Amino acid sequence: MVNYDWIVIGGGITGAALSYELARQGGSVLLVEKDAVLQGATRYSYGGLAHWAGKTPFLKALGAEGIQRYRTLSAELQADIQFRELDLLMPIAPGDDADAVEADMAQCRIPPQPISVEAACELEPLLEPAALERVLWASHGHINPLLTALAFRKAFQGLGGSLLTGTVTGLHKQGNRVVGVEIGEILHEAAQVVVCTGGWTRALLRQTGIRVPIYFTHAELVELDPTDIQLKALVMTTPVRRFELEQAATRPGLETLWDEPGQELSPPILDVGVLQFTDGSIRMGQISRVFTDPHTVADRVASEAQIRQQVGHYLPKLAHLPGRWYHCLVAFSGDQNPLLGSLPGVEGLQLFSGFSNPLAIVPALAHRFARHLYGAADEWIPSLSPERFSQRLNRH
Repeated sequence: MVNYDWIVIGGGITGAALSYELARQGGSVLLVEKDAVLQGATRYSYGGLAHWAGKTPFLKALGAEGIQRYRTLSAELQADIQFRELDLLMPIAPGDDADAVEADMAQCRIPPQPISVEAACELEPLLEPAALERVLWASHGHINPLLTALAFRKAFQGLGGSLLTGTVTGLHKQGNRVVGVEIGEILHEAAQVVVCTGGWTRALLRQTGIRVPIYFTHAELVELDPTDIQLKALVMTTPVRRFELEQAATRPGLETLWDEPGQELSPPILDVGVLQFTDGSIRMGQISRVFTDPHTVADRVASEAQIRQQVGHYLPKLAHLPGRWYHCLVAFSGDQNPLLGSLPGVEGLQLFSGFSNPLAIVPALAHRFARHLYGAADEWIPSLSPERFSQRLNRH
């Protein structure tokens, strides 16, 4: 007996948004989340909405659609997601070709503008002028990602959706079809199962012998206690090295190593990023590492010291404020686009995962994907199918 039309695994912002949209389409939906209080990438996200940053037609279109959706999302969900639009200041990292960085940024949907060091320090007085050479400016969206995920969940439940806290220990298959999920010794059945588990997706599906072209970095950041010190802007260095790390970690020949524990596929990087939430707390980081074992944890003391030192270079007043080191997994695919849809040779299973930089586009894309699953034609969803990586998986 099928209990639900859909079981969605993962209650972060991707799973919560998609569950809400599937319920809006009239589906009976069970959302399963392992943590009573979220502990993954949604919880530790900066909350930034880089709607301006898309360089492909798809990302440009979804960026524009996404920011418009966010401007009305609190009203739609009847909950405060703390949406706001802030100045984003992007110091070009020392040693980089500033002209080349600006030329690359000119391809964005809304190209960031170069501003003087004096103008940057006026927008953010805590910046250290001596640390700045060239700075770019953009108008950046921001939300509280945890409150946004919870708002989607509440709205989803208001539409009749069911929420279950528990750990999915496996997918239940009959032949080549996934028919449900196992939570402990209990089987929950559904016509379709959707995996929205981000960086844990690869490990979850591997248990069932399913290959999936999703990878993950280990992201490390420091969260500072609420403080009276007030930041006026977001500060993030450019270019973002994490995207280069993702490309390096999926270069030809490394696919088989992703299933071997104990591998580090590329040296770690640190992208300086600092933002303050409305409660006064500050998140800053981040170090990204490519360990193939999702359970590997780096030396947190050394990592925290490195983050504080690098952030202190730009914002010295923050370097020694009390706070704690955190770690989570961040998913990515082989081409910086998410994976949406079914896997070749596996029925009853959908992916909504592999988002390297999800927040700006998740609500709009969840809406499109849910409508697509109910038969509506969509110009973008077919191109995001995992089948685009079939050749890579067949070589595995």
